[in-house]
Amino acid sequence: MLRVLGLTFLLLSGYVYAEPIADTHTEMSGCESCHMGGEPSADLAHENAACVDCHGFLKEFADETHIKHDDVLECSSCHLAHEEVSPSESCVNCH
Repeated sequence: MLRVLGLTFLLLSGYVYAEPIADTHTEMSGCESCHMGGEPSADLAHENAACVDCHGFLKEFADETHIKHDDVLECSSCHLAHEEVSPSESCVNCH
């Protein structure tokens, strides 16, 4: 029981991060699931379009944070696909 409470505390406190986004996406279909030909584009336009193709536009999300940033930011502005980072940590870059 104490383990469950401890893990719950860590998850809620932000000390435990999920694996990088790239790890979960490459399990689906390799680097090509996000990158054209498996290689990153210079401006990440293809990668951001791939996010929208699978997950939809920011305005279609249920949470206020994504909706507020529709037409303002690209997915890659907050979600660093190859790093273990909480998306909320990237907020400090602008706020």
